[in-house]
Amino acid sequence: MEKPKTYKKFIALSLATVFGTGFIPIMPGTFGSLIAVGIFTAVKGKLTVLIITAISILTAFLVSGKAERIFKKNDPKQVVIDEVAGQLTAYLFIPAQPIFIILGFIFFRMFDIFKIFPANIAEEKKGSLGIVGDDLIAGIYANLCLHLVILIRHFL
Repeated sequence: MEKPKTYKKFIALSLATVFGTGFIPIMPGTFGSLIAVGIFTAVKGKLTVLIITAISILTAFLVSGKAERIFKKNDPKQVVIDEVAGQLTAYLFIPAQPIFIILGFIFFRMFDIFKIFPANIAEEKKGSLGIVGDDLIAGIYANLCLHLVILIRHFL
């Protein structure tokens, strides 16, 4: 009877840590974001990006709380699926041009680090909501900033 639990834990941890990326000892969240940058640059089409982003968000919510219980620690640094979901959110409906990819990465990391309202409140929640919520808010803020840059460039 123990084997299914072990497999479930293995799958949850594999997904939550993005196949071990979260175990990188220095800046695991940044590496999680870089995985999303790679996904975004490799994928073609706004609909495909939307679908992959939705899947990453759903997966993040499904496995982050389980990983938190396995690690027995609130919002463990090893869980980086939330960074992938947030970074991909930042790129929704954004052209895959180098300037926007770089700015999107910078904006997302900045908002993820500084936890601007309501991300600071979301982060205080336990389980998946706390782990994933602040990153989705950071992704939304980064996305809005990118759209603002696009709008400004259009008028210049």
